[in-house]
Amino acid sequence: MEPLHLINQPHAHRRADRTYAFDASGIAKRFRHAAIFGALTALEPGETMAFFNDHDPIPLLQQIERHFGERVRAEYVSRSAEGVRIDFHVQTAA
Repeated sequence: MEPLHLINQPHAHRRADRTYAFDASGIAKRFRHAAIFGALTALEPGETMAFFNDHDPIPLLQQIERHFGERVRAEYVSRSAEGVRIDFHVQTAA
């Protein structure tokens, strides 16, 4: 079997469906917002972050809207007692 040579393959970490999961519930609260903003900043236009959290992050959504404006669109996928799933879509420039 041939070894994988990922070093010579740019962007081998990219997913074909352009959707990346982010589970905020496993991140220490003091680092959560910084990690979320960092992840959103790393996304390119047309990519989506499938965000999972143990509660509805309304203040965070307001902060994201103020910081990113129309560049990032939030779409609730599910809300339940177990948690929330929001897809953050990075928009292409108009």
